[in-house]
Amino acid sequence: MKLELHTKSDNKEIQSKIISSIRELINYKNLEPGDKLPSERMLSEKFGVSRSNIREAIQKLEFYGILHSKPQSGTFVANIGVVAMNGMLEDILELEEPDFKSLVETRILLELKTVRLAANRRTEEDLVRLKTALEAYRDKTLKGEDAVQEDLLFHLAIAKASGNSTMNTLMLIITPEIITNFEKYHVCNENQSFLGIQEHQDIYDAIRDQDPQLAKEKMKVHFKTLYQYCYSK
Repeated sequence: MKLELHTKSDNKEIQSKIISSIRELINYKNLEPGDKLPSERMLSEKFGVSRSNIREAIQKLEFYGILHSKPQSGTFVANIGVVAMNGMLEDILELEEPDFKSLVETRILLELKTVRLAANRRTEEDLVRLKTALEAYRDKTLKGEDAVQEDLLFHLAIAKASGNSTMNTLMLIITPEIITNFEKYHVCNENQSFLGIQEHQDIYDAIRDQDPQLAKEKMKVHFKTLYQYCYSK
């Protein structure tokens, strides 16, 4: 019988089981860099979990560079020594779900860098994307509607404009959890949402004018409330 997902806790437990099983398989079979793993279907049957669970675990191990997949070919062990690979797998299994404050702190550190890169590298297409997100945030805020998603879309547009795919990916990873928890932790109030309109405009103007130092300073102003949330407790 296949194990199906029910809760986030269940999913983490299943993923840990699969990752442990893949590690044992690699060690037992003495698989070396470049060797191919069994198919998703075979792993699903062997480990007693669904193929979607297998796929998620493989994607996670791909993200950390343990495995790599080739279209129409399968999944292979990456070019990492056995000792290093086992150490990395152990670390992955011990990873904890990040708390909200850690996510916000990571976002601050990332964005102070991405906004500088965006100011240096932005294209006309990036400016259109930023302007669209800025206007969507303004419209919702002025109507008194929740604009958390529009706010984060603006910041994701900055990450994309940075031209750094890794930073963009990291922002995409942490954004869903931030959206989910913003209201829960009461980080921002209505007045701050209105202040955000001008703050977003200032950041946009600095990126448009390709002034990285000013862009960073305006982002710091925008993050004043988040700074207080992270570091005043």
